[in-house]
Amino acid sequence: QRRKKMTNKTLYIIRGLPGSGKSTLANKLAPSASCEADDYFTSQGGEYNFDASKIQIAHKVCEQQVEQHMIVDQEFIAVANTFSQMWEMTRYFELADQYGYTVNVIECKNNFGSTHDVPEHAIDHMTKRWETFDRIF
Repeated sequence: QRRKKMTNKTLYIIRGLPGSGKSTLANKLAPSASCEADDYFTSQGGEYNFDASKIQIAHKVCEQQVEQHMIVDQEFIAVANTFSQMWEMTRYFELADQYGYTVNVIECKNNFGSTHDVPEHAIDHMTKRWETFDRIF
């Protein structure tokens, strides 16, 4: 494992199951630079309309938003997604390296109830594929 140089710019990667408090924490840590794939499915009026066929687009848009914050040297950026598997974080580590950000991975383990009414079978599926974060990219 290699050790990264600390910088004054921080990217928080916040992971956890639906309803664990990811969005709330992201908004507290980086109120002006909080990103998540769920934003893609939320209208300006706050209505959430998930479409599974567009999940890859939603994640790409989230990555682009994070990079835009990095381009302007936003001091604190938070990205809050389920990130149930390690590969899902890889692009964010690459961006952090490219733009000189220190990464902090935070795992939320609370159960406040899903604000998006994610069905229990979907949460069970995410739980079964969950990988423990135990390495530095």
